[in-house]
Amino acid sequence: MSNGKLTKKPQPTNAANGKKPRIGVALGGGGPIGGIYEIGALRALDEALEGLDFNDLDVYVGVNSGSFVAAHLVNQVTTAQLCRIFVRNESELHPFHPGVFYRPAFAEMGRRLLAIPGLITTALTRFFYNPYDQSLLEALTILAQAAPAGLFNNEGLHHYLRRAFTMLGRTNDFRQLKRQLFIVAADVESSKSVCFGAPGFDAVPISKAIQASTASAGIYVPVEIDGHYYVDGTLRKGLHASVAFDHQADLVLAINPQVPLDATAAMKAGTLAAGEMTRSGMPNVLAQTYRTMVHSRMQSGIDRYAQDYPDKDIVLFEPRSEDAILFGSNVFSFESRRLLCEHAYQATRRDLRLRAAELEPKLAKYGIALRHDCLSDTDRTVSTSLFGELPPATLRAKSQTQKSRLAAGLQSVNGQTEKARS
Repeated sequence: MSNGKLTKKPQPTNAANGKKPRIGVALGGGGPIGGIYEIGALRALDEALEGLDFNDLDVYVGVNSGSFVAAHLVNQVTTAQLCRIFVRNESELHPFHPGVFYRPAFAEMGRRLLAIPGLITTALTRFFYNPYDQSLLEALTILAQAAPAGLFNNEGLHHYLRRAFTMLGRTNDFRQLKRQLFIVAADVESSKSVCFGAPGFDAVPISKAIQASTASAGIYVPVEIDGHYYVDGTLRKGLHASVAFDHQADLVLAINPQVPLDATAAMKAGTLAAGEMTRSGMPNVLAQTYRTMVHSRMQSGIDRYAQDYPDKDIVLFEPRSEDAILFGSNVFSFESRRLLCEHAYQATRRDLRLRAAELEPKLAKYGIALRHDCLSDTDRTVSTSLFGELPPATLRAKSQTQKSRLAAGLQSVNGQTEKARS
């Protein structure tokens, strides 16, 4: 086959209930950068896991950027095509531009600005009639309500996906999918998680559900659907693998890009300069805080899976805590996206090699085997995997070129902050 995988073997029968085991995938958040990481990791898994087809699983669960990737997989977009469209920009039919994620919420900002005179009037009236209750400065804190609910509007993402999912035999309707897809968002007013795609929530277009799930609080304006307002589903949980288990998945392959950076370990590894985390400003400090909270909740959830789902298995893949490349990546840069995807690809391959003894017996129960020939190929890169069956000498030459560019790119990413300061 063109992707180098062997013929898929029939999956075994589940001895417990006499049925074919159900396999699902759960993809976490992390914004556009997390989505690129997931694409690279999925490409590595797709090549290395014999007996598994990521376009023919039983259950797909996604939250935040993971919803974006999961919806493409269930719509029969292969991992190779994901790399070509969203990392290499090779799609001529419908090119992807990361700018669709970040369009200023001018309408929201305008509404808030128009509210300022009324808020000032309210503050002065309260102070005038009860000056001993609070000072004028304290009364004026009501102006905080003039802050927009989000800086950006991701309506452009909805429009992009609506077009993409209504061509080439794809669908923007949960009810027309051949496999189950669940996209998780959080209701702002009730704080409850909602699974779009589940009964009662399957009439919402897939593109709209993804828009809601990717609306990170504070960054994006909450998305209105049927009178309710939704934001990023990681507000409740970072992964939501339990949704797949609750829908009869026996094995869940999970990817979580949101891991807090261990700056001390990163400095020792030479991937981060001393003090760079703090000096990089409020956005990165807040992002670090958010990743820490999300990852802590996710670990607690995974620990409970063994008790709540004793007969089921989860295999988790995520970056190392000292991995600073996610910290320095820029989704607007084609080169940065390419480097991040390659990094995720190689990190996942390394993870599979290191965990082979643990993973092989677990995966074997579901008819899945590790392709050691693929994993032991040190010349393999994301790019060479997309070239098909080229002559070995050509593959080696392309691989060495890609690895040299990756090394140079990583040095460039790590030195960007120090260069900017100087």
